[in-house]
Amino acid sequence: MSGWDLWWWVILPYAAMIVFVVGHVWRWRYDQFGWTSRSTELQEKRLLKWGAPLFHYATFAAIGGHVIGILIPKAVTEWLGIPEHVYTTFSGIAGSIAAVGVLIGGGILLLRRTGVPRVRATTTAVDYLALILLGIIVGLGIYLTLGVQEIGSGYDYRNSVSVWFRGLFAGDPHVHLISNAPIMYQVHATAAWVIFAVWPFSRLVHAWSYPLWYLWRPYIVYRRRRAVHPPEPGTGGRRWRKIGVPY
Repeated sequence: MSGWDLWWWVILPYAAMIVFVVGHVWRWRYDQFGWTSRSTELQEKRLLKWGAPLFHYATFAAIGGHVIGILIPKAVTEWLGIPEHVYTTFSGIAGSIAAVGVLIGGGILLLRRTGVPRVRATTTAVDYLALILLGIIVGLGIYLTLGVQEIGSGYDYRNSVSVWFRGLFAGDPHVHLISNAPIMYQVHATAAWVIFAVWPFSRLVHAWSYPLWYLWRPYIVYRRRRAVHPPEPGTGGRRWRKIGVPY
């Protein structure tokens, strides 16, 4: 294992994990008022209404596919009775749908972020960095799903990239598996680690903010109240009076 491989596939991932955890703790302790998505709904709603739900739901589907394909070993799916060709077909179809959804939804949001002046004015340098990294990850993910796995000859990432990734958490990363993977898989993995390091310092922290307390908060009671006319001054209805003279 060369020094370059040690840096790129061992030190960088562990450093990104440390920054991810420590950065979130620091952000929560010292910048709770900044822990927000910095919503721009007031600046523009029409594009946001279509782009945000499509992008987020498709991203959740893509994350679910990564959990199954990377975190769950191949032997587990085979033990569950899922043949490899069934898994490959299902992941290809589901991944393609998710990729198209992410592409369309992300494109709408990118157009909104860069094309609407009022929204663009609220975008910081860290936001642009996160957008660039997300663009690289999404673009390569679509290419690897459609271009390599579906249209191309395919690549068995479950016995290479997945094993290296799980080995990082077990303290035994198999560096040779990722260093021998196709370059696009390497770039995809690198961009993912970098965005993990950027995450705590961007608006992406809103991903961890769920209003769970809504489940047990007390009900808000609304009561109807009949509107009545206010009483007229004096006893004889409206009348002229001098300033400073009581009724």
